[in-house]
Amino acid sequence: MVAFRRWRAARPFWGGLLLTLGGAEILATQKASLKVVMHIGMQGLAGYLLPALMLVCGLLILFNPAQRLFYSILGAMLSLGTWLTSNLGGFFIGLLLGVVGSCLTFGWLPDQEPRPRRARPWRRRSQEPVHHP
Repeated sequence: MVAFRRWRAARPFWGGLLLTLGGAEILATQKASLKVVMHIGMQGLAGYLLPALMLVCGLLILFNPAQRLFYSILGAMLSLGTWLTSNLGGFFIGLLLGVVGSCLTFGWLPDQEPRPRRARPWRRRSQEPVHHP
C-alpha cells in the first residue's frame, strides 16, 4: 500500500485516471443501442478513434508523467472533439471527465511541497483564557 501511495504521489494520478475513464465511457456509449444513440457522428471511425486516443493519453499520463503537458493538451482537444463525433461526448459525462482530467494534469506540479493544513477557526481552542474588559 505504501509503495502504491509513493507511486501515485509521483505523477498526476487523478488527472490521468479521469481522462482514461472519460475515454472508456465514451467508447462504451458507442456500443449503445440505436434507440439511445443521439447521433452517430461523422465518418464513424472518428467516433471510435478520438475516445481511444483519450484512453491512451490517460494511460500515458499515468505511466510517463514527464510528458504530461503534451498529453493533457492533446487529451483536452480530443475530449472536446468527441462533442461532434461521439454521441455528444458520451452524453456529456465522458466529455466532462476528459476535460477535468486534462486540466488536473496540466496544473499538476511534480516537485511542489504539500500545502500545510489550515487550522479551522471554529475548531481552534485557545490555550490562554480570554479576558474581556
